[in-house]
Amino acid sequence: MASNPQDDADRIRLKRLAKLQSPNPTPPASTSTTPAPATAQPKPPPTPVRKRSQAPSAPSPIPPKKKTPVPPAHLDFPGWEHETIGHVFNVTLDKDVAEKSAWEVVWLKTLATDLEAEDPNLSKPIRLSGDIADRLLIARLELDPQSMSDDLEYLAVIASLPPQQTVFEYLVGCWKRLNGTRSALNKRGYPPVEMEQAINVLEKVRDLVISYAGLDLQDPEMFPQPAERLCGPSELVTPLLSLSSFSAPLLSTVTSSPTTLSPSEVKPFLQDVVKRFEPDNELDGVLGPVVVRLCSHDSLSSPDGLAGGDASWRGVIGGLELLVSMKSVAEMITRLEEWNPPQATAANFEAISLLGPLLQLGVFDRDWPAIAESYFSKSKDRTPADLNSATTSLRGTLKSLQSSLFQIFNGLVRTSTDCREAVLQYFSRILSLNEKRAGMQIEPDTVASDCFMVNVQAILLRFCEPFMDATYSKLDRIDASYYAHSSRIDLKEETRINARSDEAEKWRQENEAPGSAPPNFISDIFYITLAMNHYGYQKTISTFEELARQYDDMSRHLEMLNGDGSWRGTPFQARTETAIKAVEAEQDKVLTQQLAYQAQLADPELVFRSVSFMNFASIWLIRRVDPRHSHPDPLVELPLPKDVPESFKILPEYLIEDVVDYQLFVVRQSPDSLELSGKNEILIWALTFLTSTWYIKNPFLKAKIVEALFYASLSWGNRPSILGPILNTHPMALKYLIPALMHFYIEVEQTGASSQFYDKFNSRRNLAYLFKVIWDNPRHREALKNEAKTNIEKFVRFVNLMINDVTYLMDESLSEMAKIHEIQTEMADTAAFAAKSPQYRREREGTLRQLERHASSYTQLGNSTVGMLKAFTGETKEPFMVPEIVDRLAAMLDYNLDALVGPRCQDLKVENPEKYKFNIKQLLSDILQVFLNLSEQGEFVRAVAGDGRSYRKELFESAARIASKRVLKSDVEIEKLLLFVVKVEETKATLAAEDDLGEIPDEFLDPLMYTLMRDPVTLPSSRAVVDRATIKSHLLSDSKDPFNRVPLTLEDVVPNVELKGRIDAFLAERKNKNTAFDMPADEVVKMDVSTE
Repeated sequence: MASNPQDDADRIRLKRLAKLQSPNPTPPASTSTTPAPATAQPKPPPTPVRKRSQAPSAPSPIPPKKKTPVPPAHLDFPGWEHETIGHVFNVTLDKDVAEKSAWEVVWLKTLATDLEAEDPNLSKPIRLSGDIADRLLIARLELDPQSMSDDLEYLAVIASLPPQQTVFEYLVGCWKRLNGTRSALNKRGYPPVEMEQAINVLEKVRDLVISYAGLDLQDPEMFPQPAERLCGPSELVTPLLSLSSFSAPLLSTVTSSPTTLSPSEVKPFLQDVVKRFEPDNELDGVLGPVVVRLCSHDSLSSPDGLAGGDASWRGVIGGLELLVSMKSVAEMITRLEEWNPPQATAANFEAISLLGPLLQLGVFDRDWPAIAESYFSKSKDRTPADLNSATTSLRGTLKSLQSSLFQIFNGLVRTSTDCREAVLQYFSRILSLNEKRAGMQIEPDTVASDCFMVNVQAILLRFCEPFMDATYSKLDRIDASYYAHSSRIDLKEETRINARSDEAEKWRQENEAPGSAPPNFISDIFYITLAMNHYGYQKTISTFEELARQYDDMSRHLEMLNGDGSWRGTPFQARTETAIKAVEAEQDKVLTQQLAYQAQLADPELVFRSVSFMNFASIWLIRRVDPRHSHPDPLVELPLPKDVPESFKILPEYLIEDVVDYQLFVVRQSPDSLELSGKNEILIWALTFLTSTWYIKNPFLKAKIVEALFYASLSWGNRPSILGPILNTHPMALKYLIPALMHFYIEVEQTGASSQFYDKFNSRRNLAYLFKVIWDNPRHREALKNEAKTNIEKFVRFVNLMINDVTYLMDESLSEMAKIHEIQTEMADTAAFAAKSPQYRREREGTLRQLERHASSYTQLGNSTVGMLKAFTGETKEPFMVPEIVDRLAAMLDYNLDALVGPRCQDLKVENPEKYKFNIKQLLSDILQVFLNLSEQGEFVRAVAGDGRSYRKELFESAARIASKRVLKSDVEIEKLLLFVVKVEETKATLAAEDDLGEIPDEFLDPLMYTLMRDPVTLPSSRAVVDRATIKSHLLSDSKDPFNRVPLTLEDVVPNVELKGRIDAFLAERKNKNTAFDMPADEVVKMDVSTE
């Protein structure tokens, strides 16, 4: 029975009077039920205050009476139950109650009538109780504000219903009132038995409210709803969106509507939903649609994306973080079909998978053109500070996004074993769908977007952080046979490092263990991250680098269109100007795209994590081939054994390729990120596989390793070299770098590709620069000498190839210079050139630009190779004096000296030679220095003297005069050069006497060189007879028989003893006949040594 309001008022009034009558009232905070002690406390020492309080003039206070404990109040359960249920549901079965509330309390007339019909003796007013709570709630939910009624008495009830209130909003209001009632009940202090009875009623009502809320989320049409309101799962999505983050929800202190969930109420409400529906396995149907609706929110497909003004995507993130923090909901999320939809394709996976719309957020122009246009358009007209501010803003937003995405995935992984497996399957599915992304030619619309893949990679990199400690202590926890033990990553179409597909399959079958436990989580994440990096992150970097190439191509095209401006004032002006504007507009678009890509790909935090992972991967790969399996503590011993481990050979080639490609990207785009770590790893990685090149089959991968070393050693502008100091101090560099560079210089001669002749020059340009960087270090020069002594055959082959390169490059560069000189001379006669037809002028201008590009490349590489030759001949002489080298070296030097100072040198004068990196004085100085370095070697003097094609003493006279005039050489060096020429002339006279043999039989002549054979040998397969020096020189460059292309080594040739005997007899008979030995010395050597 409900309490009387008048009685309540009387009780309150009496309590206040009692409080006022007490002179020292007990503080209200005291709630102890223990009686106060009757005895006085021990007397403290007398104090002045105490004496004053006991003065005779003051009346003695009356000691307070012992306070009798107030027994706990008892709960009038029937009355409380009636009021509580009516309050929570906001309903009544009594018309008078509804009228007194101005119809704010809803009168359930129909239910009241039904109850009276069921029990005519039912006392009135009808008491509300838990027994009829279900019927009360249903009756209320069935009321429709839009309905019509003939019952005039009931029209007031219908009219008073909130016209736009949804069923879910009403139930939320019930839930909130229920929580308020429970909070008030807890403060009353009723006896435990009565509290338990009341709580049971509240929990029953709670169960009803949550049950119908769940039903409404699943089937919003079950009860009447406003016609223009969006009902069902969306109603729970809205409060979830109000959470900007789970840890600090926004608006949590703001007063919310009585019928909507505030940010602080969302989690308790969801906990009640989980508690109600999880035991019956109904959670998927209740919250599944809510999660799906949340993850497909319109803000995620807005053109403005994560740069939008409303930032609603942050609400999606906040809602998901809250949902994932609840174990049951997290498990439910990974059970949904939308989590990893089986029917998805690579193109639509990010659109239809549950988290795909979040993962596809980014800044790349291809996916979010409005962002790139808004932040980076017309970048040429903007200040660096403005562009930097735009970049910083976007990077901050991306960091927030990726950090939150990781928290979501990490929450799922930590929920349960099943959730972890679902996450791994999700990542694996992304890989299997996007294998084509790594291809050379792929339509972007047929695979996942760059934004999607980079975000996934950012998440995976964070998962890798716990096992990438500084000491690499968890390196061995990675399953070395993962590709045999797991099927998450399909390698059937992947090229292996050094094995055929059948060999890889055989290894897999031999190492699979069907009954063993699956690989650990560290192994799964490590290998998945490697694969995701290949299909996603690295491909995105390739797209970015392709944009740079497009920009350069457009710049060259603009240069061609502008030409010399002769089109101005001609009928072609309008068309040319239109073409120029079109190219400039397109170039601006490409630059906008570049800056958008750079904003994300070069983000310092992402780069740092990627560098750490690539360092870890490189060390893991080296440990796989380290015989001691202990790298990096201690460091691997080089070179590696000749036998390559099978477990390394079968690895996918992209493991090597991606490490090198990312090293290239970092040293070119973000070198500062290597200040803390990464330098030593790049060096040791390069040395390991350049000293043991047989471990990697693909020659282009090895060339990339050299390229990465080159860029890491390069310094330009104010940016110092990244590896420069380390190359000259690190013990492994001092020991292995020279042999490694020489070894690859030889190996790159033959790549097996149709373009191998030109490919080698790209690598050798890089090698030449590296030699230059380290050459001033005595330790490196000592390593060169040691290599020349201990591995003479390899060194001789290296020298032979270097001479081949100098010969070709010098010939090409000087030829290009001569052609440039010809066109420039023609164009210098402006009147004659203007008289030519426009088409002729454009063709000549185009030819000139093409020649300029080629000449610059040839001269730079030629300069560096000649510089190498100068340095090496200054350090060691013997390898250059072997018969198969010395004659060719002398002929090459003589020929180029003729080109630089002979009659043709005037053809090399061009305008702006520095534009082509053509420094003729430096080139002449370097070639003269090679002559000086070898001037005391008898074999070299004899070889120069024997060069009947290009050698002339007049060339040296001219070169000496130029060197003196231009101060290219000191007086001592010039004198030494002239003495060298005297030796050459003396030797030349001697050779003329020795070689005056008359007619030589054809069978004595070498078929390749057409010179007299001194040591004839027979080739085993072709049976051809050649001179030993000739075939030895050939084999230095090509390991095949020159007559039938069958593989051949010098050990295979057979000495032709019979023919050699006849040649020796011929020489003995013809020697010293009509020689120059009888001539006066001044006729043999006639040389003007004057430098005037």
